[in-house]
Amino acid sequence: MKLLLDTSALIRWHADTLKAPAVRLVERANVVAVSPVSAWEIAIKRALGKLRFADAVDDVATRYGFDELPVTIRHADLVRDLPTHHGDPFDRLLIAQALDEGFTILTSDRVFEAYRVPVAWA
Repeated sequence: MKLLLDTSALIRWHADTLKAPAVRLVERANVVAVSPVSAWEIAIKRALGKLRFADAVDDVATRYGFDELPVTIRHADLVRDLPTHHGDPFDRLLIAQALDEGFTILTSDRVFEAYRVPVAWA
């Protein structure tokens, strides 16, 4: 399984607060990836005082052996064709990446299901 962590799942993995079944999924996945979209979302929320996340996302991904899933122009273009089930631009880009690259998204956001993207529950 190729697993893409959404921002919340990444934060919870790093804080060691993911539920045991989600931890097992991460540990058993062939590939676990983090998107720069999550780093961007974390940076914005930190700057607004909405999130405390002291470590650089790049360092966190490296520490846990997670791959980077780069954002491409194609990914951004795919967002325009997504239905508007979800208003969060970060999540919409993660969904486009997962659909295009064949990843399952680890998330706790039930709205992801509306996109028919493979989902694993965090």
